[in-house]
Amino acid sequence: LEGLNATMQQTEGSYRGELTMFLRRSFQIAASSGERAQQALHDRLYLGIDRTWARLNRYSAGYMSFTLVYNFLAARIVAYAPGFLSYTRGQIGLKNYVTGAELVNQLISECSWFIHVMPAIASLKANSRRVIEVANAIEDVQTPPDFYARSGRSEFRYGTQDSRFGLTVRSLELTHQGHDAAPFMRAANMRFKPGTWTMIGGRYGGGKTSFLKAINGLWPYGRGMIVFPEKTSTLFAAQEIKLPRITLKQLVCLPHVDDGYSDVEVAAAVHKAGLGAFIENLGDETRDGAPWDQLLSGGQKQMLMLARILLHRPGLLFLDEATSALDPASRVAFHQAVKDNCPGITVISIMHDAERPRAANGADFYDHVVTIENGMAVHRPILPPTPTPAAPAQGAEATALRVPNVRLARVVRAKPDR
Repeated sequence: LEGLNATMQQTEGSYRGELTMFLRRSFQIAASSGERAQQALHDRLYLGIDRTWARLNRYSAGYMSFTLVYNFLAARIVAYAPGFLSYTRGQIGLKNYVTGAELVNQLISECSWFIHVMPAIASLKANSRRVIEVANAIEDVQTPPDFYARSGRSEFRYGTQDSRFGLTVRSLELTHQGHDAAPFMRAANMRFKPGTWTMIGGRYGGGKTSFLKAINGLWPYGRGMIVFPEKTSTLFAAQEIKLPRITLKQLVCLPHVDDGYSDVEVAAAVHKAGLGAFIENLGDETRDGAPWDQLLSGGQKQMLMLARILLHRPGLLFLDEATSALDPASRVAFHQAVKDNCPGITVISIMHDAERPRAANGADFYDHVVTIENGMAVHRPILPPTPTPAAPAQGAEATALRVPNVRLARVVRAKPDR
């Protein structure tokens, strides 16, 4: 019973997580008519829950049968059998016979308390086992390198240096889980100087997001040295944004608490991000009854991230396709707002656009690019386009070609013999 209870708690926990994800994706599943596929997936992944429930029911039924039989034998046969012969011979009366048997029955019940509380003891042991496992897991993840080193190679080192040298990446190799896993991306020595804007490009699945996560300590497996500029704040903006049910001001102030920022500062950041229509709801968790996570579209969520950037003004900004839900004009406005309000910021961005965003005057926001090809990351500057020189004029024919057609027509009319 203890083992079955512990197994049920584990399977139910994983099933609750899958069920929560299913409920969040229910609209997409219904719109794509994927109910049968989802049902088949649940039947295949969580068939063990039904099997465990069946085993638990069989064991529980067997134990209940044992308890009923034991109680009957103890209460009727074992308690009444010793005095039955004396009662039939008339040596004791009916009152004494029944009273003595019930006393014996009560004594047997008191001595058999362990059998009656055995299910509760099994549940208590199973629950304590799960609590101990959770406590051990919490202790294990307090030191992530040691935790991940058990299932793979995790040899990342992080340090700081003078802010004038910017961000440095040395001998970076990223792998998947497993001690024998081969690196799927490598990066030699790279330096991101202060104030530079770097775009990370390459094919899908090449390791761009993993590279950005590894710099920020969010990728578990691999090795390398990452040196951050000291006394420089960083901010990571992801593509998909999940907004908790808190006020709009708290959402903008994340990851800091809202006590350190005034309403005027937050309102200014929200206005610069193009979300001025929501300024009057800074202190509300909902608008028109809908939480912000449901009310805001994907593009508005990314503009909310822009407001967060403008409020915090980090020295080092990481963008993981943080403008993918915006149209070209809004994408340019996103970059221009960061450029105008965060002077000296260092930006490292992942983008899949065919063309890099440019300012209204045609200037390129990014001056460096990291290209990941065949598992190797190469860092190089973006050279400005070289203007194509005009072809030099040659001879009288070229001179005649530059004469307006009107003048040529006049010449023809003036001298028809030519």
